[in-house]
Amino acid sequence: MNERIPRAAYFCMEFGLHEKLHIYAGGLGILAGDILKAAADDHRPMVGIGILWRQDYTEQFIDEYDRPYDSYHEYRYDCLEDTGVVVTIPIEDLQVRARVWKCTAFGNVPLFLLDTYLPDNPGWNLTAQLYGGFEEERVAQEMILGIGGVRALQALGIAVDIYHFNDSHAVFAGVELIRQQVANGVPFLDALWSVKQHIVFTTHTPVSAGNEVHSHRMLQYINAYDGLTHDQIATLGGDPFSMTAAGIRLSKRANAVSQLHGHTAREMWKNIPGGSDILSITNGVHNGTWQDDSIRQAHASRGDLWAPHMTLKRAMIDSIEQRNGVSFGENVLTIGFARRATPYKRSDLIFSDRQIIGDLLRNHKVQIVLAGKAHPNDMGGKATITNIVRIAKEYPDSVVFLQDYDMAICKMLTRGCDIWLNNPVRPMEASGTSGMKAAMNGVLNLSTLDGWWPEGCKHGVNGWQFGGGYEGNDCNSIDCASLYDVLRNDVIPTYENKRDAWIAMMHASIDMAQWQFSAARMLQDYYEKMYA
Repeated sequence: MNERIPRAAYFCMEFGLHEKLHIYAGGLGILAGDILKAAADDHRPMVGIGILWRQDYTEQFIDEYDRPYDSYHEYRYDCLEDTGVVVTIPIEDLQVRARVWKCTAFGNVPLFLLDTYLPDNPGWNLTAQLYGGFEEERVAQEMILGIGGVRALQALGIAVDIYHFNDSHAVFAGVELIRQQVANGVPFLDALWSVKQHIVFTTHTPVSAGNEVHSHRMLQYINAYDGLTHDQIATLGGDPFSMTAAGIRLSKRANAVSQLHGHTAREMWKNIPGGSDILSITNGVHNGTWQDDSIRQAHASRGDLWAPHMTLKRAMIDSIEQRNGVSFGENVLTIGFARRATPYKRSDLIFSDRQIIGDLLRNHKVQIVLAGKAHPNDMGGKATITNIVRIAKEYPDSVVFLQDYDMAICKMLTRGCDIWLNNPVRPMEASGTSGMKAAMNGVLNLSTLDGWWPEGCKHGVNGWQFGGGYEGNDCNSIDCASLYDVLRNDVIPTYENKRDAWIAMMHASIDMAQWQFSAARMLQDYYEKMYA
């Protein structure tokens, strides 16, 4: 007799299902969307819990002074179904109501979205902007996701075996589950132990400063204690209250999102009394969304990859010309770089030595297309974008920055480029799934050994690494020198003079990525190692 497969409720602040459903900011949301798609493909019992963001994360464009600016619009959707359920969340001294919408794009794996845009609702604007506002608004949004999400599932009559918190935004769901047991007379520690058996937690940010911490004074003021006491809440998250520490304490198992990130996370959180063990389950991406069918078919038959690749490359070049008025050469080695603009990702590292990179650009040895958004309040990330836009003006035929990065641009670049560049400061990249998408399409990775790439890289076989995994204060100069060395002595000569070898590397890249770095494999690991 087969053992029953547990039903998982996957909580996430954002979901990237499609570029036209504006409820995602970046990699975290794309990962969440890919997990739901993989669950639907494999008929896994799962539901998603998120928020219907009415004004998106941000649309981000470039002004006349080369600076990014943010634009917000109110979106309405006809792809959602009103469940008729409205839940109430006590925030400050208000009773905030949230309507529950259902997205049925994947049939057996529904996504339920909470929405406070209701007439006469005291907190109507709390689900306006993803990651917008100040600390109190962020916590209020997290209360809607966590407390509201638990209440929504119960009101819908959906029994859940496992609550999966994707990052720390959902920890108030655990607080709500404990509160309900305590209200029924269960002692707090017994309730905590009981609830832990049904929660798993994924941690992402490998930088202490990137993990949310809040004062108890603020939590108490906003009513985030949810009926529990100061000492009980401090037992979960400490004082001040660490959202990640709470996630680790609330869960029976936790996971990092790559093998290297697992080492980093275990070191970061080794002193959490009562915390769960942190496993390493490397992220993956949804093949059906990100891998082009013509590439998949050519690879499966071991046929000609170059022809379908060039078709995708020409389509990308045409789109770049329509967007930016720049005409790239189809036979020039094209490097793609698309990331959230934040300092550790070093979007402009390749431009560090203008003599070296300038010669390569002027002599049409390479051309570079970049894209990315900065958080609206990240002035450092926006300054990096301004620098790239100005560099593009110095090399108007060879460097392009695409505005308002989204899923559609990501799909185009990870199919149409020849090389996918990634150069985060090691070990600050938790995973980095865009490189997996590129690899599935035979776009060869050229990356520092951070995130997922140490697990996939066979240097000179399915891509290249540079920097040798170096960690140190002078990593910018070390990594940049290594990047130029590999680019000039390995990548460009192979592309220009060894087409058969390049195509063999494309096949090896796809072989490496199709299962090992797929959302299907990742989800299988979750069910076997986390949910059981």
